[in-house]
Amino acid sequence: MIVTPVSRLFGLKYPIFQGGMAWVADAQLASAVSNGGGLGIISAMNLDADYLREQIRLCREMTDQAFGVNIMLMSPHAGDCAQVVPVVPSVAIARRVAREGACAVIAEGCEAGGHIGELTTLTLVPQVADAVDIPVIAAGGIADGRGVAAALMLGAQGVQCGTRFLAAEECTIPQCFKDKVVSARDIDTMVTGRRLGHPVRALKNSYMLEFAKREADISISNEELEAFGSGALWRAARQGDMATGCIMAGQAAALVKETLPAKEIMRGMFEEAQALLEGAGQWLA
Repeated sequence: MIVTPVSRLFGLKYPIFQGGMAWVADAQLASAVSNGGGLGIISAMNLDADYLREQIRLCREMTDQAFGVNIMLMSPHAGDCAQVVPVVPSVAIARRVAREGACAVIAEGCEAGGHIGELTTLTLVPQVADAVDIPVIAAGGIADGRGVAAALMLGAQGVQCGTRFLAAEECTIPQCFKDKVVSARDIDTMVTGRRLGHPVRALKNSYMLEFAKREADISISNEELEAFGSGALWRAARQGDMATGCIMAGQAAALVKETLPAKEIMRGMFEEAQALLEGAGQWLA
């Protein structure tokens, strides 16, 4: 069994966090991940305290294991947290949050779905691991045991996965969204929003192509572009709109081949990772 400081810090069987995906990471998915040995996470999004309070209540009814809440700091409803694990896209931000008392840090590469930075997981994780003295959790492009093993070898002490859990049986997104993830090819994601300062990776569809077209048109203001993007993730994740919705998913979507219970996803990933790590010595002369 793979046991790391992240496992011990959060009392986990597997050192894996489920990504705090807006309109996706609810009590049902979070409790399934926590019951399966990882750390399930509820997304607070930009909604008010009543929504979050209800999701936390539901999650506590469905699991007696630890779970987390993803808080978007831009939200006017954001408050103080006792145990904080920030998601960071660079070494400088990792150092800053470590100085300010973070208990661990998630180094997320641009392979991830949703809002991203510019550095890849392969380059970001070892640099963050060298820069801070708190546990580092790798995110971005990890969807199987090979990704877990690679992350650990880069200096991470755990992983966070979002895209892989989109195809968990307990994930409450529409089946058409799951089908898009499972059928995705390696070249099926794209990034838009760089002009606005917060790029987003999602699966290619008519919405993303239209966004890219408008983003390139300098006659369209940033405010108009922001308005065009408003509600797009909700349309995909809650209404099943695969044409005008934003199907946020990472490059690892092409590694997702089937829908499984969250518990089986994690078990398979870590059994594969352990086998790979144990067999790595065969390459040494």
